Amino acid sequence: MPDLDQKPTLILIHGAWAGSWGWHKLQPLLAASAIPSIAIDLPGNGVTEGAPGEICLKGYVEYVIQEIESVQGKVVLVGHSGGGVTATQVAEAVPERVAGIVFVTAMMLPSGMGFAQLTAALKAADPSVIGIGPHLEWSDDHLLSHVPAQAAKELFLHDLPEDEAEAAAAKLTPQPEGGRAIVARWTEEGFGSIPRLYVEALKDRSVVLSAQRKMQELVPGAKVVSLDTGHFPQAAAPEALAAEIIRFTDSLVDYA
Repeated sequence: MPDLDQKPTLILIHGAWAGSWGWHKLQPLLAASAIPSIAIDLPGNGVTEGAPGEICLKGYVEYVIQEIESVQGKVVLVGHSGGGVTATQVAEAVPERVAGIVFVTAMMLPSGMGFAQLTAALKAADPSVIGIGPHLEWSDDHLLSHVPAQAAKELFLHDLPEDEAEAAAAKLTPQPEGGRAIVARWTEEGFGSIPRLYVEALKDRSVVLSAQRKMQELVPGAKVVSLDTGHFPQAAAPEALAAEIIRFTDSLVDYA
């Protein structure tokens, strides 16, 4: 078992429409196991600056790397939902700084493939893979999408208590499309060389289980664990998620 003070810093990367607030239940549990963490707000998510038309994966990657450079030693990237694409591209950019990657019901895709391409191929067999798409409300210029509160509660937050679901839905912010329709490109020597954990959510109505399982098939090599939750296990089952992340982090040996 590695020394506690050598544990890597976890970089918590939110998905579309969300923010650092989504990890508030998880972080104290990580801290109790002496695992430091940084929950970031990606550019243009309503908290950090960024004009919708300027938001892109390259900017996301640069922003996350700035956070990585602020800590010593290696990091573990934890991507939720669309944050998995950002985590993938960050790992490809700076593999020497990344000890591991955790995908929390996240987009773990082959190089060059977007999530829309994946779901298009699955839709005939499982129409539920369309997820939140039909419910989105768009700005006139189509640069921003917004999730109506009721749709968020039904597809993202359905396994949370009503008051918590209401509060979380109210925190969702408009999402720049340049940071949602993103595609990572990676190599076996970069991203492909890094240990991975995939946390699948069995009751997810957004990134549905058939899509999660297809990504695991297309990008093999990750350890897989299952949680009986919807799309936000960090809110619905933080203790269970923390236990899996801690177990994975403690299994890593090369993070000095």
